[in-house]
Amino acid sequence: MTLREHDDDGPAAEVLGAGRAGRWLVTCDHAANRVPPSVGGGSLGLSEGEMGRHIAWDIGAAGVARRLAERLGSPAILSTFSRLVIDPNRGEDDPTLVMRLYDGTIVPGNRRIDAAEIARRLDRFYRPYHAALGRLAAARPDRVLCAVHSFTPRLVGRAPRPWHLGVLYAADDRLARPLLDRLRRETDLCVGDNQPYSGHLPGDSMDRHGLVPGRPHVLIEVRHDLIAAPAGQRAWADRLAPILAAALDDAGL
Repeated sequence: MTLREHDDDGPAAEVLGAGRAGRWLVTCDHAANRVPPSVGGGSLGLSEGEMGRHIAWDIGAAGVARRLAERLGSPAILSTFSRLVIDPNRGEDDPTLVMRLYDGTIVPGNRRIDAAEIARRLDRFYRPYHAALGRLAAARPDRVLCAVHSFTPRLVGRAPRPWHLGVLYAADDRLARPLLDRLRRETDLCVGDNQPYSGHLPGDSMDRHGLVPGRPHVLIEVRHDLIAAPAGQRAWADRLAPILAAALDDAGL
């Protein structure tokens, strides 16, 4: 199922398994590195190599999200535009909503962006994506959200990141705590607690659709070298699905 908000640019979001019976909703805010035609004719002025980097999308996250939703018997929603076009995992007033410089790379198509173009991208991409996510989240009163992201093994000029995955959360840790407990029983994993960054970002997707309305939620970050290939994506989704289900039972939610 696709959500066609604007024919020229294609759908703002892709929804999978809307009719599945499970109570989970798996989200993937940074699923794509696509630049729609209305943005610079389909280019932000970056090379194919730069657009393949983590700066443009969460490498491997879409494959994990698709498989995880299948395994949980629940719907998924994925963005269809690059985070460099506009970042759906930021609040509308966040200064990093449209990045001009990211991990050492200047983004030519954003370098001189003005308020009118940011407003246009909000209306064309960001808001339709969140409207679709909001409808799916509200489709049942006992909805539980799981956001899937990936992180780069190392930022330019920084130390390597040791974690295989991280569990991110803010004030509501009802699901995050039992999930961390379950993951720490996996002796071959290095698990980050609000690593490689904090889960508290006002206005982000989990704040907007989880924390504020009071839905149980958690954000999982997987190191992207582990899920760059389809086999890794399937393996991690297959491993995480029963752990998530058990953690939800442990939480009694």
